[in-house]
Amino acid sequence: MKKQFILLAITLLFGVGVSAQQEEYAGKMHVTPVSLEQKGDSLYVRLNFDISGVNVDPNKSISLIPVLVAPNNRLNLSELVVKGRTNYNVYRREISLMSKNQKAAYDKTAPYAVVEGFKSDNFKSIAYSTVIRYEPWMAEARLDMYEDLCGCGNPPRRMGVSQLVNLGTLEKVKILEAYSITPYLAYIQPEVEAVKRREITGEAFLDFAVNQTTILPDYMNNLTELKKIRSLIQEVKNDPSIKLKSIDVIGYASPEGTLASNKRLSEERAKALVDYLRSYFDYPKSIYNVKFGGENWEGLKQKVEISDMPDRQQVLNIIESVPAEINYISNSSRKKVLMNLRSGEPYRYMLREFFPALRKAICKINFEVQNFDLNQAREIVKNRPQNLSLNEIFLVANTYEKGSQDFIDLFETAVRLFPNDITATLNAASAALARKDAASAARYLSKIEGKISAPEFYNTKGVFLMLSGEYDMAETELNKAASMGSAEAKQNLGELSQKRKNMVQIEEEKVKLK
Repeated sequence: MKKQFILLAITLLFGVGVSAQQEEYAGKMHVTPVSLEQKGDSLYVRLNFDISGVNVDPNKSISLIPVLVAPNNRLNLSELVVKGRTNYNVYRREISLMSKNQKAAYDKTAPYAVVEGFKSDNFKSIAYSTVIRYEPWMAEARLDMYEDLCGCGNPPRRMGVSQLVNLGTLEKVKILEAYSITPYLAYIQPEVEAVKRREITGEAFLDFAVNQTTILPDYMNNLTELKKIRSLIQEVKNDPSIKLKSIDVIGYASPEGTLASNKRLSEERAKALVDYLRSYFDYPKSIYNVKFGGENWEGLKQKVEISDMPDRQQVLNIIESVPAEINYISNSSRKKVLMNLRSGEPYRYMLREFFPALRKAICKINFEVQNFDLNQAREIVKNRPQNLSLNEIFLVANTYEKGSQDFIDLFETAVRLFPNDITATLNAASAALARKDAASAARYLSKIEGKISAPEFYNTKGVFLMLSGEYDMAETELNKAASMGSAEAKQNLGELSQKRKNMVQIEEEKVKLK
């Protein structure tokens, strides 16, 4: 817990008086210090303004501005504005005509007070009291008084001084700072992968002539789609650390026509894609596996969901509730129900707008990546982190200082490459807390809640709750982790205890200062 002792010395202007040097006003204004107190982290300033016998030019106004001045700092306090008769009446009229919102906006920057600078026979004394947050530079400050002859275009001038009084030093005041929790985070080392099996997937939306299965590279958009698949395979082929195991070519059909016809067409089109790829790559035919992915109802559903097509919700209800298979008893199916909806109008719309994009082939490339030692992994992570295992990334991360930006970044890389891995997600939550990103930590923790019971999880969750101010819930989670042997959780419980003690002490100090 940090403690700070502050010594404040301020010299105030006493009995400041200014005679009118210009024609803006007649008479003499007096400013007298009443008290100056520091309590806790606040500075209380009380002054008295005496403007008896002062007459301000009817069209002018004078601003009296207390200013805290130190060698390298300056702070203007709220001003007192003294207005001539015409100027004052205009001001009152403008205030009365303000809307509620205009008045609220004005109040945020309004002067301390606006008073009449006329009727010179009346006694006029204005008590001034303001509170500002104490800052260390104020220990070297003095309080000056400036007047701004509003409307004359000249900068504010320091008022003449009749006497200076050194108030000496204020009593030493102990200011308790809020205790800053230092979280202790734990990371789980992932298991070693004996064989690093990976896959990447690419989609090709190939165009075929009606009822044809021959690939025409120059037909419609085929050239671009074929290049996507070739580039994907070529990238794997060019990497010496990768061993290709198989290429699955999965054909999908749009739902129109019979299932048997769709299966035949999609399989033959997938085989045509295999023949095309074999003409480019010297892999044996046994590398390729041709599969029928079925009628692409899921793809149709996604397109309908993001569209503004007619009868959109009714179409979605049918896709979700009516089986695709033919019911021979009722002689109905999903396709038939859709074709009968509104005399087939929505179906014809989908046939025209959506179905062509549902006829696709997916290439799934399955391969193995060699294992790397630490020095190799440190180089690989710079350009091809996807070739590393979680354990290899973890080992590289731990070559950096724990909690450093490089350390944190690698755990972010790990969860990006392995988004469904529980260990990667938990470590990413800890990394997020290390960089004070509570929102990301909460998202990661919610993904694995109920899926893991390791002490590292309870410690990370406890740290998240502790940093969020949920101290009782944090204690529960940290106690779970501590009971399972987590050294970090025991340290965090110590931090939690310090925080609670500090909160009690601050409240006690506040009571004393009232």
